[in-house]
Amino acid sequence: MATRAFTLQRICNFAGRTFDPDSDEQVNQVLRDKFNISLPQRRTMNDALAAVSSDHDIIVLILQYRTMA
Repeated sequence: MATRAFTLQRICNFAGRTFDPDSDEQVNQVLRDKFNISLPQRRTMNDALAAVSSDHDIIVLILQYRTMA
């Protein structure tokens, strides 16, 4: 099982820059600017990410990261 630090490293490698995957604002900005992914309106950011998780591997990694302790 991957560690939280390793998952963060993979996320930042995909994004090409360092950012905080726990920050809704930063996640939204990276997905929009780097991957041209617009998140749908949902009750929570995790719900919005889950709705488009098949669009790019980074989204699955962000969801995994957010659920790690």
